Amino acid sequence: MTEPIIAMKKIGYTYEQKQVLDNINFVLPRGSFMGLIGPNGGGKTTLIKLILGLMKPDQGSITLFNEPIEKFKAWNKIGFVSQKSNSFNKGFPATVYEVVSMGLTAKVGYFKFFNSKHKAKILHAIDLVGMREYTYENVGNLSGGQQQRVFIARALVSDPELLILDEPTVGVDYENVQRFYELLHQLNTQQQITLLLVTHDTGTMTEYATNIACLNKSLHFHGDPKEYLALTENDLSKVYGHPVNLVTHDH
Repeated sequence: MTEPIIAMKKIGYTYEQKQVLDNINFVLPRGSFMGLIGPNGGGKTTLIKLILGLMKPDQGSITLFNEPIEKFKAWNKIGFVSQKSNSFNKGFPATVYEVVSMGLTAKVGYFKFFNSKHKAKILHAIDLVGMREYTYENVGNLSGGQQQRVFIARALVSDPELLILDEPTVGVDYENVQRFYELLHQLNTQQQITLLLVTHDTGTMTEYATNIACLNKSLHFHGDPKEYLALTENDLSKVYGHPVNLVTHDH
């Protein structure tokens, strides 16, 4: 059996007397590409914050890389990319190289110079996301899709084994979304990075993900993308709490 990167057992979380997560049993195997979907307010962001150790569950247990989260120290194994609009100020005067280098700050330390090995890692991360020609370009001059590639490089520069992305394609046009998913697919299959992607883009995501988890306070589905696509609109309407029309993408 493939090693679980994340394992959550009987997780519950309540906020202001409202049940946000209820009896979550969730496993993310090493090497998988998990798409986490569900309605707004369904608990997806809360689940991510629990995994990142930013919040503690009211009940249940979480293990990361087979270690209880309370004892887990190797946070450099986990990279995180948030929505572009919430993670970076476009007006900030920084080049692609400088933004990516921020991903090494925690490892190297503040106010310390990067050596040749650090600089090579920064350029390698930029190469991985296909942005080498923009290395010294100001990030504010890039398109939304290009900026998100830079933020992924910033997460990759510390060599994470798990990359978590919280709705990273918000505000990105369709063509760049396609390229973005192709990049994630390459990172998953060629770089062997385990991915957990929070998204509303179910049509495109099912082409690349190896697993789908549908969350609305509890897990209503957790399995193969083909099984998810076989769900009826009535099945999904029960999850989302309102009528759902399935949309597929043909290429």
